[in-house]
Amino acid sequence: MNPGLYIHVPFCKTKCPYCAFYSVTSLSLVTEWLEALRKEAALYTDRFTPFDTVYLGGGTPTLLSERVLEELIHCLHDQFAITADAEFTMEANPDDVTPGKLAVLRDLGVNRISLGVQSFDDEELRFLRRRHSASQAKKALDWIKESGFPKVGMDLMYGLPGQAESAWLRNLEETIRFNPEHISCYQLTMEEHTPLGKMYEDGQIESLGEEKERSLFILTSTFLQEKGYLHYEISNFAMGKENMSCHNLKYWQHAPYLGLGPSAHSYRDGVRWWNHRSVETYCMTLGQGLPPVAGAETLSENQYHLERLMLGFRTREGLSVDEIRDCPQADSILRQLVDSGLVVLNGDRINPTLDGYLVADSLPLLLAG
Repeated sequence: MNPGLYIHVPFCKTKCPYCAFYSVTSLSLVTEWLEALRKEAALYTDRFTPFDTVYLGGGTPTLLSERVLEELIHCLHDQFAITADAEFTMEANPDDVTPGKLAVLRDLGVNRISLGVQSFDDEELRFLRRRHSASQAKKALDWIKESGFPKVGMDLMYGLPGQAESAWLRNLEETIRFNPEHISCYQLTMEEHTPLGKMYEDGQIESLGEEKERSLFILTSTFLQEKGYLHYEISNFAMGKENMSCHNLKYWQHAPYLGLGPSAHSYRDGVRWWNHRSVETYCMTLGQGLPPVAGAETLSENQYHLERLMLGFRTREGLSVDEIRDCPQADSILRQLVDSGLVVLNGDRINPTLDGYLVADSLPLLLAG
């Protein structure tokens, strides 16, 4: 399987209170970051086979100017072999999207846009402290479609404090009106060390609770599947297999991938490594001629197997029965999982049900003993 290439763009105009990904709210280091990225890419020029997926995430990649985006993408093509039919994804924020910037991205070979809509409700957007309004999101989606991108993905967020099923359903109904090829629906989580997590710890906001969160999850899956979407991973839906995120599938299948930029992770042949989070440290380290790697681990056979189980139970494809043969009491536990409605057996495949998706992280621990 060909490897995937991920670029972390660590710049945002503002920081969302729920976000635990690394980013900074100043563009003062963009030039230094781009130069450092060139140096990091040069370290890996001959170490990976041709990439067939490229993903620019963040942060907010569309916050970069057209000139910087051109320099960045030309750098990737200069340093790496990228297949002619590669899936090339860029994350986008609605209020950064303009017809001019979209035209530049299409000319540069970007063929998949993942738009961070989160909600079509202005009150919910204000709670999430998003920079855009519902009308801006709709305008951006219209421009993206008019610009001729072959694939459009939308990110949505549910499970906000006090959110009713009817409010979430309105978001889903508005979403399918734009016929996106891909939809990601993420449940709001109160991450530690984020402003929202602090508010939760201080009792300023409350979670919906497991039962309501479960109801919203089931509603999401049922509604989108009825509209023709394939629920192929816990949070992800595609209009047919051809529209699944090929890049994200690499993470779930233990395929090799290279991550460039501050806090980016990479994986190959059972070894995982990650970069310094700080953009200043990242730039300084590469400026000294050193790799910006902050740490690494080699997965043991047991770690690899546990991860394989965990990733498998997150996806529609599930696992092969052969992958659990060596687990203690595998047959007995498998029968229990089937009887409990958490998985189904389809030939030699073990596929999670919707209820299985909800407890996907705990299923491997049962099999691992």
